[in-house]
Amino acid sequence: MTKFVFVTGGVVSSLGKGIAAASLAAILESRGLKVTLIKLDPYLNVDPGTMSPFQHGEVFVTDDGAETDLDLGHYERFVTTKMKRANNFTTGQIYKSVLEKERRGDYLGKTVQVIPHVTNEIQEFVKRGAADGQDVAIVEIGGTVGDIESLPFLEAVRQMSLKMGPANSAFVHLTYVPWIAAAGELKTKPTQHTVQKLREIGIQPDVLLCRADRPIPDEEREKISLFTNVLPHGVISMQDVDTIYKVPRLLHEQGLDELICMKLQMLTRPADLRRWDMLVNEVEHPQARVKIAMCGKYTDLSDSYKSLNEALRHAGIHNHAKVEIDYVDSETLTPQTAAQLAGVDAILVPGGFGKRGIEGKIVAVQFAREHGVPYLGICLGMQVATIEYARHVAGLEGANSTEFEPDAPHPVIALIEEWKDRDGTIHKRHAGSDLGGTMRLGAQSSDVVPGTLAHEVYGAVVTERPRHRYEANVNYLEQLQQAGLVISALTQREKLTEIVELPRSVHPWFMGVQFHPEFKSTPWGGHPLFTSYIKAALAHQARRAEPVKADA
Repeated sequence: MTKFVFVTGGVVSSLGKGIAAASLAAILESRGLKVTLIKLDPYLNVDPGTMSPFQHGEVFVTDDGAETDLDLGHYERFVTTKMKRANNFTTGQIYKSVLEKERRGDYLGKTVQVIPHVTNEIQEFVKRGAADGQDVAIVEIGGTVGDIESLPFLEAVRQMSLKMGPANSAFVHLTYVPWIAAAGELKTKPTQHTVQKLREIGIQPDVLLCRADRPIPDEEREKISLFTNVLPHGVISMQDVDTIYKVPRLLHEQGLDELICMKLQMLTRPADLRRWDMLVNEVEHPQARVKIAMCGKYTDLSDSYKSLNEALRHAGIHNHAKVEIDYVDSETLTPQTAAQLAGVDAILVPGGFGKRGIEGKIVAVQFAREHGVPYLGICLGMQVATIEYARHVAGLEGANSTEFEPDAPHPVIALIEEWKDRDGTIHKRHAGSDLGGTMRLGAQSSDVVPGTLAHEVYGAVVTERPRHRYEANVNYLEQLQQAGLVISALTQREKLTEIVELPRSVHPWFMGVQFHPEFKSTPWGGHPLFTSYIKAALAHQARRAEPVKADA
């Protein structure tokens, strides 16, 4: 029987529930337990796929093609369990399911209400997410205690814990202990109030993870314990750290995993966090530094590129280097301002949607191609690399994507008219199609051309997760190849372009990929593509540092 740990948050949002939940999962996994994680999001969107990154940060894609909350990326980077569609659901999905059942008559004419129908549906979704024979399922409830949106979720898990019994569930509440500079002290009152709110709902937390900008002294922890009815050893200081990979060790040293195992009555081996200690050592003692220019349009919110940022840092760890990311707003990038890219070791154009900033991204591609700077284009970054090559090398003036210019004279990037999903069903695109269901999503395999950079990185077959609607137009591939562009990987089913690159004879490292490799990078395993990219950036840095030889 799977046991459950419910993680809630209070006082303010953005305290790091995802990191806390993932870190607890990592410690429990190191004790030999099978662990999965589930994220409950209280918004009414069916999924985050149509939400702006400015609103909700990155959209993470699972192997089975689900568009999910970015916290599932944290989960996959911290534990070995792969997330699936069932590991993330929203209020929108719950109400959609309830209303479909009501229309079918499943409720036999009853009045459909939040309790019991909505809360029962939430419980069924939670159980479904933990149905893979796991020892522990950690359930993170989005939002902040006290928000009206999350009340049905909290009521549902309260009911679940009551039905399962005290030895089969535990509650961990993440709260905030602010430092008031004018008073020169930490204040515990917000934590007292948020726990009071939680207890009003009927939930008594077993553990408080107290977020602060500094360690919380024993005196304050004892005070929090007294006013929240949480045992003193259950009040855990979760202060700021300079790398998230220190959090598992921080929580373990304060006994979080031991407390949870005792509450759930689980006998396990001792925790083994050596690989996390090795990671932290690599992070703290880099042998080199490398600067990457990331040219995108969501540069004001780093969560928009969360998995990508982490994948670059993982690659830095595996190259014994610290990766510094220089965010460049592609809307400000023009041929006249492109010189700002001269001081970086590599250039990266990430994924995105819409016309804004596209011409600036094309400028970044052209600079990388003409100056021999290592270039990696991801999804849209591959498409703008194709457009740039078509315009400036293949002689296709006005080349563009139909996403940006529907009447482009040379639509080298365009919509595919039909595609197959994972079970082989053929879908046709039509006008007015639901934006939430028109993308190529989830793990797909492609054959890689021998002798290419892609083959050097991946071998004969690459399996990655795409998330996009537009493809390289097959009608232009032969013309682009004749002009020197290398199409180094095609999907096995549809024969669609997945990787483009330049020959090593004309450029040291230049590649665009239609998928999102960042979703499969982990801190201990890294990712072969990013590792190769950072290695190329270090080589470019070394070339630039070589003294210029005087003419004989």
